[in-house]
Order: sequence, then C-alpha cells, then structure tokens
Amino acid sequence: MKKLISNILRAALVVLVFSMSACQEEYEEVGGGNEEQTIAANSSTAILIQNTSSNDGSYDNIVDGASCFAVQFPYTVNVNGVEVTIDSKEDLEVVEEIFDELDSDQDILDIIFPIVITLSDFSEINIESQDQLEALARECLEGGDDDDIECIDFVYPITMFKFDLQNQVTGEFQVESDKEMRRFFADLEDNELISIEFPITLKKYDGTEVVINGNSELAAALEMAKNECDEDDDDDYNDDDFTVEELDELLVECPLQVRQVIRNEVDNTGQYIERLLTFNADGTVYFSTSTADQVMGTWSTSNTDQGVQLDLNFQDFPDFTSEWYVYEMEEGVIKLYKDGGNKIVLKRFCEDDGNINREAFLNLLLECEWIIKEVENQGEDVERLLGYEFQFTADGSVSLGNGVTTMQGTWQVGFNSEYKLSLMISIGDEPGVSFEWPIREMLETRLEFEIEETDHEMVLLRVCDDSANDGDVAEIRNIAMGGTWNVALYQEGETDLTATYAEMDFNFSADHQVDVSINADPIAEGLWRIVRDSEEGLKFYLNFDFEYDLGELTEDWKVISITSTRIELKDESDDGTVETLVFEKP
Repeated sequence: MKKLISNILRAALVVLVFSMSACQEEYEEVGGGNEEQTIAANSSTAILIQNTSSNDGSYDNIVDGASCFAVQFPYTVNVNGVEVTIDSKEDLEVVEEIFDELDSDQDILDIIFPIVITLSDFSEINIESQDQLEALARECLEGGDDDDIECIDFVYPITMFKFDLQNQVTGEFQVESDKEMRRFFADLEDNELISIEFPITLKKYDGTEVVINGNSELAAALEMAKNECDEDDDDDYNDDDFTVEELDELLVECPLQVRQVIRNEVDNTGQYIERLLTFNADGTVYFSTSTADQVMGTWSTSNTDQGVQLDLNFQDFPDFTSEWYVYEMEEGVIKLYKDGGNKIVLKRFCEDDGNINREAFLNLLLECEWIIKEVENQGEDVERLLGYEFQFTADGSVSLGNGVTTMQGTWQVGFNSEYKLSLMISIGDEPGVSFEWPIREMLETRLEFEIEETDHEMVLLRVCDDSANDGDVAEIRNIAMGGTWNVALYQEGETDLTATYAEMDFNFSADHQVDVSINADPIAEGLWRIVRDSEEGLKFYLNFDFEYDLGELTEDWKVISITSTRIELKDESDDGTVETLVFEKP
C-alpha cells in the first residue's frame, strides 16, 4: 500500500510540474476530470491494470495443472484410456466426469502433443512434450497466490492515450479486450506515460458494476478486488467451490437420502438404500433404519489440506462412521470419499422437491399394465410404439406387446449415474424403450419420465383389467367393435384429406387389432385402444405401420363425441394444427 501511495504522489507531482507548461490546458482535456491524469508505464497502478487484464489460465487446471497459462483449443487428451477432444471449456467437464466415475486418486490424463499454450500476457508458446509443459507449470505460483486479478474485469471499450516526458500526446488507442490491453502495455517504454479517458466501468465477480472517475479510484478498486473472491487457482479442480458454511447449511436444510454406500470396495448399498440421514444444528444426526427406528449419532465439519471434511460417528453403524472427505456437492447431491475404496452418496430429500418413494413406485408398476402414450428418443417420436402395453412382473421380466406380437426383456428400478430414481428397461428387440428412464412424475394412473439434456421422454398410462371397471371405456369399445366403419372426414387444419381414405373399411376387434380393407381385400392392420388419460380424458389410440400409408392416422386421438353410428376424434399438434378424424357407419 505504501508503494501504491508513493506512486500516486509521484504521478500527482508530475501533473504539478506539467501544470506550469504551456501545454497544460490541452493536456487536461485529454483525460477529463480534475485528478492526476497520467500513469507511469512501470507504476504500481499500471501493474494492477495489467494483472486485471491477464489471461486467466486456471479454468483448465484439470489438464495442465497451471493457472498462469491455458492450452489452446482444440486439443486431444487420453483420460483413463478414453480419448477426448477438447474444443471448449464445456468439454473439460467430460474429463471430470470420467475421473469421477472411479472416485479414486489413480486418474491418468495424457495430453496428445504438440499443443499451444497461451500465457498470462496472451503470448503463445508451442509445447512439444510433457516435460516441457511441466517445466513451465513449475514456474507458476499456485494456490491463489499468482499475480492475476480475476475478481474484477474491465468493461470495454476503453480509450487510452500515450504521452512522452515533454507532455506531448503520442497516440490515442481504442482498447476492446483484455488481450489488447496487455498488448498496449507491452508496447510501452519504461519512460512513457499513459492516460485513460474516464469514466470507465468495472464489473465485479458478482455481476455488480462500478463506475470509476479517476486513477486513484481505479487503483483502489483493483487493489481491493485482489482478495474479494475465490479465484480457484489451485489444482484441486474437483473441489466444486463450496465452503464449510455452505455444506453445513445444506446438511441441516432437509433430510438426506442414501443412494450409495461402498466400504472397502464392497458395495453395501442394498442394506441402506433410501434410508434417511437427518442432520441437526446441535451436532446430532439421526439415521432412519428399515424398521423405522432412529439411531442417533454425531456430526461435525472442518477444513483440511484435502478440502472440506465431514466427521460421522454412529455407535451401531460402522459403514457410516468415519472422517469423510466431501469431494462433490451439487444439485442436492453430496458425495463422500475416503481412501481404500470407500464412498457414500447422499441426495437431498425435501418434501417440496417432488421426491418419489422407490417402494411405492415398484408396487405401482406391478399392480397393472401400462400403455405407452408417448416415447421420444433423442427428440424423435417413436410412433410405432404408441398404444403398446408394458407388463412388469416381480421376477424382473417385462413384456411389451400390441395384442398380437409380444417382446420380452428385463426391468428394474434403481438410480442412474446421476442418482435419480429410474425405470431401467432392456428389451433387445426394441431399442426405442431400452433405456434408463428417470421418473419425473408419479400419479396413480400416469407415469412421466424425462431427461431434458438428451430429449428423452416417455409417458405411460395405467390400465387395470383392460379398463373393465371404466363404464365409458367399455361403452366406446363396444360401439367401435359393433361393425364396419368408414372415414367420413379426415382434415389437417384447413386441408381436407378425406378422399385419401375413400372406400376403406375399418374393423375393430377385441384383441386391440384394427383391420383395413377395400372391397373385402385386406390392405392394412394396426393397433387400437380406448384409454382414459387422467390429464386429457378419453383417448382413442390408432397405430398403423407407415408401410401401409396410414401413418397419418397414428395418434392418441381425443374422443369428442360418439354414437352408435358416428365417432368424432380430434388432435392438436405442437404447432397448433388441429386434426379431425370422423368415422361413420356405412
């Protein structure tokens, strides 16, 4: 600070001397304001400006282990035997995910050389080997002690001026980025002076902006920003930037549900799955056992050289009693790790989070059959499965059929890689549903599954005893099976396509099959069902293979009206187009 004050006084003295010259009036107009106008190229304020505009190399420490430079995209690394091409910062998350799969300290990452690195001053160096990279990394100051200031940034553009010692303007420059700022200073001689056109704006790490009107304000703001945030410059890329206080807050906020327990490389999850740990602010923690009894223990947290530590102590639960290293805390999931193949995964289980009980989910699946209302696989509708029926059995087998054809597979309810409760289906003959489906919503008559990131979605509707107890369904089914039907109207928006289906006879049978013929000659067959959707009312399912040119009719139609001689159905597509399908008796 003394050095800073000294430089500011020196700059003020320079202004005082210059004020005696004939150039004073012109000079003051250049920078604006009444404060000292010049900054010496080798002053502490100039150094603060350069450190703030330095290239931050800490974001890829998982790869290069150094915060004072970054590897230029694209490049390729081999992570635990998996080759990964790094094209952006987001791709670095893939590296961390591969490391996290094993939860051990034996992670191996090999960079495919040559690479190019960018230093803090934006200069570039070609690197040909790991030894050359490590030699440069050793020159970096880690642990947050490096010179760059990351907690505050310049808002560009900024107008800069150069002066010589005779107080003559030697250049005016528009600076548009940190890189241009560093290059501006790199071109300065030690005896040159610069000036900034104020006001300028700085943006802090939390998004707030500060307007600066002079050199003194600028120096003070940059100096203060040095220690205002965690710059995350250490090599512990997986610390996820949480503090003991943040961990404590999460622990006591809601109960935590056990999702995984591994002790000494033995998976003991089955004993504890979905049991609850309830942490209290007084240092007590209660474990809810399978008999609904509560076992009390104690807990505490602390900072260690390895990061945040959670100490658990239960007299009767040695699998939980230990000093655990908290290596990840995100999206309500806390992962605990200890050397020797020990791991516990806990997930926040608040009443208002829409959590679903695994046992209740299992029982619901086994009670009745489930009809496919919708399946999307990577954003593509799998329409061929509309109206197909799942039947889950307690021995882990599952069948999927349409009344005539049946496919066999296996199923289970468990937690996926993100520790979300999921329905895991494997049917070799049907890849459209062979997937781990995270449950989004569970109702008595409706199940919804979704993965937003990959556009996977499935909706199932519950059907018990073929809806024999639903009078409306039974009535509509009997009417539909009461003879031959013709298409009296098929319209998409304003387009009438009825003629496409002229002379076609539709016959609905009891085994959910629909046969289509012309002059008694069969031309197509498909699936039909009447199902009650708790959200959308009565639905009339039609599913024709597209090889029959009847694919346009494949839909879960909403029943509008039905009589002994007329069935009116409608559907509205995502783009708002209304389709109308009317069957009438000939």
